[in-house]
Amino acid sequence: MSVSVPLRLRPLEIGDLLDETFRMYRRHFLFFAGISVLLAIPSAALYGLAFAWFTFALQENTSNFAYLTPLIATAAAGFLATLLILPFTNSAVMYAACESAVGRPVTLGGVFFGILRRYFPLLGYWLLFSLSALVAALLCVAPLALWVWIFVGWIVVTPAMFIENISLGAAMRRSWELVRGRWWRTFLVLLLMLIVWYVARLALDAFLQLGQFLLAIVLSPFIIAGVTLASAELVSALVSPVLQILIVLIYFDLRVRREALDLFQMAYRLAAPATSS
Repeated sequence: MSVSVPLRLRPLEIGDLLDETFRMYRRHFLFFAGISVLLAIPSAALYGLAFAWFTFALQENTSNFAYLTPLIATAAAGFLATLLILPFTNSAVMYAACESAVGRPVTLGGVFFGILRRYFPLLGYWLLFSLSALVAALLCVAPLALWVWIFVGWIVVTPAMFIENISLGAAMRRSWELVRGRWWRTFLVLLLMLIVWYVARLALDAFLQLGQFLLAIVLSPFIIAGVTLASAELVSALVSPVLQILIVLIYFDLRVRREALDLFQMAYRLAAPATSS
């Protein structure tokens, strides 16, 4: 990916945020989608294999526990792979979008080392969100609402870490400060994008179902079962970059509205020719 044109900072309305998200994704589709799909392949392959093995065991109607060993081992390997690459799957596209937004060159190696330098803070951050969401969903409405409130307040933690080069604790405080007073607007933007993401996911799943129907004519159910789950993981990876890009744009929009970052960018651009001359 070549040197990117810096993002033109300005206050964005809700529709503009969504439009700019898809524009950025479309502009760098192969790079962003390639990163996301590449990172999804290990867990997709392992989960697909585990699901296919489970389907095969059910079809055989066997009570032989020897089938459980490879099933559990494959599922555990898939879970471990998902856990280990969690900082990459949830933050790699975000890092690339941040670098692109500030006009720096973005490469696969740069993205890899950029995430690796913050691997453990990112792992802790995403594990905290995943586990807290699971607990909130299993309990009742009140904890879930509390989780949503906290999630929105900490939504720009990751881009704050990347752009401002700060620690996880400082980024969490920074995100809370930026979102304060604009929580409902931020929530609405995320909700609208989640709806768009869900509709796009349904559309792609419909194509997958058609493909699986055609494959079922020539392939065994054992293979179809594995392909089904693996394909679902890859489809999810294909549409997930829009959420990561949106979070980056929300971060810049919040800074423009709270700190007039667009005026600093304009002043820098005006001063640059005078400095070079």
